[in-house]
Amino acid sequence: MAEMKKIATRESYGNTLKELAAENPDIVVLDADLAAATKTGIFKKEYPDRFIDCGIAEANMMGVAAGLASCGKIPFASSFAMFAAGRAFEIVRNSIGYPGLNVKIGATHAGISVGEDGATHQCCEDIALMRTIPGMTIINPADDTEARAAVKAAAEIDGPVYMRFGRLAAPVFNDPETYKFELGKGVTLREGNDITIIATGLMVNEAVMASDMLKEEGINAGVINIHTIKPLDKDIICKAAEDSGILMTVEEHSVIGGLGSAVAEAVTECYPVPVIKIGVNDVYGHSGPAAELLKEFGLCADNIAEQVRKALK
Repeated sequence: MAEMKKIATRESYGNTLKELAAENPDIVVLDADLAAATKTGIFKKEYPDRFIDCGIAEANMMGVAAGLASCGKIPFASSFAMFAAGRAFEIVRNSIGYPGLNVKIGATHAGISVGEDGATHQCCEDIALMRTIPGMTIINPADDTEARAAVKAAAEIDGPVYMRFGRLAAPVFNDPETYKFELGKGVTLREGNDITIIATGLMVNEAVMASDMLKEEGINAGVINIHTIKPLDKDIICKAAEDSGILMTVEEHSVIGGLGSAVAEAVTECYPVPVIKIGVNDVYGHSGPAAELLKEFGLCADNIAEQVRKALK
């Protein structure tokens, strides 16, 4: 079997912004002195007059984006997740979320896979922060195909959107010819009634690989891709809880406040079952090669499969 092509979702973000700009003159892009890393430089090269480098001043950038949105533009404000969600949180909450402005936040370099940049840049709290803002849509795409579709969907809806992208090249497992992105709708990738693995972002492909490994052992582990954290697809989650009786969430994010918390909150309302959460266990990351760090923190197919075996015992 040929190895899947790998593309970092931050690349998908930059490429799609350039495509959208050709179709919509109202799209403008802002960056906080990180255009080469966030890949908004792809947009800047083609549309320099619609690109604003706000410097290392993320909070100010969000304020500028809010002003542009209030004038009818569709601003995409871009920086690392640690700064877009962390440093600029108060401005995002009060100047974008509260008035419900049409600002799109492109947050790259999220999670442990930032690697060598270390704990200060490995943002594992951003989903939790953004979930608390009323009216904020949160999208965490799993591969290039999904990321491109997510950016296009974000541009079409009215209101604030937080998009989470990665630094690490991710396998492209969705077929661009057939994949259909539906905001707020989970995607069933594997059927299974012994347990259901609910994953998001970079962890989706790992969950699929774990499911395939387990199938060879006679364990039927379903896999659901939750690309939209908010609004959450409660219907698919509650059905999985009823069908399999046990859920496992996998995310490159803290186990506090992210996908795992959202899923646990959902099933307590409809079909209470055990929810086992795999993620960053209330600790900081540290510097190191991304692939090694993901394994160290248990964010890999082998650990997912092992935790399923333990759960089913």
